[in-house]
Amino acid sequence: MEVYEAIKGRRSIRSYVPSELSPEQLKYVLEAAIWAPSAGNLQPWEFVVVDNKDEMRQLARASLNQMWMTEASAIIAVCADIDRTGVIYGERGRRLYAIQDCAAATQNMLLASYSIGLGTCWVGAFYEEEVRRILRLPANVRPLALITIGQPGERPSPPHRRSLREVVHHNSFGRPWSV
Repeated sequence: MEVYEAIKGRRSIRSYVPSELSPEQLKYVLEAAIWAPSAGNLQPWEFVVVDNKDEMRQLARASLNQMWMTEASAIIAVCADIDRTGVIYGERGRRLYAIQDCAAATQNMLLASYSIGLGTCWVGAFYEEEVRRILRLPANVRPLALITIGQPGERPSPPHRRSLREVVHHNSFGRPWSV
């Protein structure tokens, strides 16, 4: 699949067909994640794959009761070892770079999943301390995203996108860019 096709075709999936992920599928998706760029190539990401339905229910409850999450085959928790980035970049590394790095890894997983026919949804609405407790994360590892993954049970239509003219500025904010 062409990368642009994956970028434009990927959707947030909130309905899944009961199925299991193969080890090869999961490895493919996680391998894509570790090839994301990161500040200083420090790679602060840590991934927790949850396929136990009881733990998935706990994560769904901690995610503002988004119980549709339990329909997925698994949930991948994307976490950042904030000390890993902080040791070089200090507070900016802990508060920004670690988040940016894990966001890039998350996007890679979403696109890789779509390219092999899997559906995903990036869930950011959750109680961080509750997720930390469920996953038994150490103090230096912060949960940043939960990704549901599995066989999609829906095919949402493309959402509206703002035009380039609305969002791209030339040399300074407010100066329109034109092609």
